[in-house]
Formats: sequence, C-alpha cells, structure tokens
Amino acid sequence: MPNAVVMTGYGPPDVLEWTAVPLPEPGEAQVRIRVKAAGVGPTDLAIRAGHLRFPLPETPVLGYEVAGVVDAVGPGVSGTEVGDEVAALLFDRGGYAEYAVASIWTHKPGSVSWADAAALPSSVEAAAGVLGQLRIKAGETLLLLGGGGSVGVIATQLAVAQGVRVISAVGQRDDALAAELGAHPVRYGSGLVGAVRALGPVDAVFDAAGKGALADAVALAGGPDRVITLSDPAAAGFGVVLSEPTTDRAPGALDEGMAMLAEKRLRLKARTLMPMRSAAEAHRRLESGEVHDRIILTLD
Repeated sequence: MPNAVVMTGYGPPDVLEWTAVPLPEPGEAQVRIRVKAAGVGPTDLAIRAGHLRFPLPETPVLGYEVAGVVDAVGPGVSGTEVGDEVAALLFDRGGYAEYAVASIWTHKPGSVSWADAAALPSSVEAAAGVLGQLRIKAGETLLLLGGGGSVGVIATQLAVAQGVRVISAVGQRDDALAAELGAHPVRYGSGLVGAVRALGPVDAVFDAAGKGALADAVALAGGPDRVITLSDPAAAGFGVVLSEPTTDRAPGALDEGMAMLAEKRLRLKARTLMPMRSAAEAHRRLESGEVHDRIILTLD
C-alpha cells in the first residue's frame, strides 16, 4: 500500500501522520499521479488547526496541489498518457501522498522543476480566481493583504499586468519584494488603515493571508462587497466572501500560469524543500515563523 500524510483529527501539527493508505483509483475524466512534490499552503494549516472545517473523507489528506508523473488514466481522458509529467490542482485535497487523483491538470515542460510545478497550481488558481471575483480592472486600486505569500506574489504580478495599482500589506522582510513586483508596500498592524489611506482610496481588498485584518479591510473598501478572503474564518461575521477552489473560479489559470512560468514571465515565492513524511514539522515551522519561504514537500 502507498503512504500519505493523514490528518488524524483537528489540532496541532502532530495530528499529521505518515501512514499506509489505499491506492486511489482515477474515475471518469481523472488521472492518477505518482507524486514528486506537493505544495503546503495557508489553507492547509487553517484546516488542520480546525479554523476552517470542511466535510472530510474517512481518510483526510491535505494538499491542494501536486506535481508528478501520470500513473493511470481514467475513462474519458484524452491528450494525456501514462508517463506524462504534470502539475495538478486538487479541489478535494489529497496532495500530501505518494499517489493523488486529479481532475484538473496541465503538462509540465521540461524546463520547469518539480518544486516550481508543485508551487504553482493552487496559488495561480486562487490569485486569478479572486481577482476575477473582485472584478478588478485597470485604473483601480487593490489592497492585497499577504502580498509576500505564495498567492500574493502571483496576484501582485497578475494585477499589475492588468494596469491595477496594488498596495501590498507585508512584513518588513517582504518590502523589497513587493516593490520589485510593482506594488506599494505597507505594514500590517495598528497603522495599516492610516498607511493605506495616505496612498489614496481603495477599490477592492484581496485577503490572501487570513490573519485577522478583515475589519480594516472592510473599513478601507467602504464595505464588504469587494472584499474577499482565502482563509479567514471570521469572514461571515464581516459579510465577506470566503473564496474556495472551484472548477469555475479561474478556468485556464493553471495552463496560463505554467506557460508564463516556463517562459520566465512569472515569479514565485522562494521555496524550501522538505521530505513529505516531515509534513508535521513543515506545518510547525510555518506556524512558528521559523521558515518564511514556501515549503514544498518532496518524494524521491
């Protein structure tokens, strides 16, 4: 039997255990992937800690994105064969595993590393999807909370390319990165509202961090209508949309993002690689702030 990092319950990182699981079978229009690398995202941490509670399968495995080699092809699949190298977005999670089943994937060019390919799917889908949901357009100003994160880095580049003015709330160590990507960096904390207002009015807010700044976000946007968060569990209390991966949120984002990555037109957040069996330690390091990079779980 293959192994996966199973979530034995909600709680601290040690609820994640490397254990044997049944081999998943691809269904209609699905492929099974022998995983080489999987991304760890903030939503994974929020689910594991119990801040976000979704219906969980009998054997819960986190992870919204993987890169690997197609191992089996389900009925109705065309254009993809066993042996193809792909990156996949997993709407139902399951990426922290030796094998994952996917319905949305794109082929990985040889010039893109496994780690880069695994860092792309969820982040580019979320970035493109929320920008679309916010109906952001050229000439408007977007406040991006978490501009130094994996989603924020991509969202900044996509928004700037559309002619959007981006104000990016980041920690001090990400000031230079935000500026390099074309955004105006501001600091989180008690001075956030004043710092943003000093730069002018805000049309929309994209909360890619989920760090409890929704009150400020709603105040700056003049209401909740154009405020969207990816992982703040307080969203409903502020009348804010909690955006989740869906098949229609950003169709084509993964294909387009992979092409941009291969052509070196897209920059990703810096990455740190860790063995997949050390997923619990990866969560601990991210939550403690010991690691600031994006963590990618790898399998030999």
